[in-house]
Amino acid sequence: MAKHHGDGHHDGHNAFDVSSKVSEFEILELAVRELAIEKGIFSAEDHRRFAEWAEGVGPHGGSKLVAKAWSDPAFKQRLLENGTEACKEVGIDWLQPTGVGTPSDYTFFYVLENTPQVHNVIVCTLCSCYPRPVLGMSPDWYRTPSYRRRMVRRPREVLAEFGLHLPADVEVRVHDSNQKSRFMVMPMRPEGTEGWSEEQLARIVTRDTMIGVALPRADRTSDAGSLAEQAR
Repeated sequence: MAKHHGDGHHDGHNAFDVSSKVSEFEILELAVRELAIEKGIFSAEDHRRFAEWAEGVGPHGGSKLVAKAWSDPAFKQRLLENGTEACKEVGIDWLQPTGVGTPSDYTFFYVLENTPQVHNVIVCTLCSCYPRPVLGMSPDWYRTPSYRRRMVRRPREVLAEFGLHLPADVEVRVHDSNQKSRFMVMPMRPEGTEGWSEEQLARIVTRDTMIGVALPRADRTSDAGSLAEQAR
């Protein structure tokens, strides 16, 4: 079971500026999308269907994976060895995540296990690669240059801004997503959850705990919003 140092959630302070200005990546995405539609790679209807799926999926798939892994050691081993295949056991197919044939943008999916000695956190320094089939759309702060640049250079400082203060003897490993790989963190099961069902456990596995900027707690079932998210 996990012991907590600090509350491991947003305390209202967030150093990541989420501007309403259209970013260079959004401009690039729009241009590439329009070109792909024009070339017949996919249709506007394909894109609409995928966008609706991505907006509605949420982090529930990831929560189910972690809860099942906490409860079933054999499944946990399969999940750590081959995340893509293990996802199918909870109804998530990375090749057809929408259920209508729209392909995902993944190549490999890895689940990273936190231990008393190692804490994992994910980032995408290049753009905003994210395990959408299991976590849904990424939060605004995940895509900011501040988070992307600083997490790989000063991870403890950034984690502290989320309210997560790790002991000095815990190694922090930052995993940089890219075109080839997607990552998700498997947090440690917190104390006070002995005898819980998978459904009960899934409720405390929030998005931020699977990104690695928070720790799960038996008394919390949602991420405390940052100032940037509250202002949306």
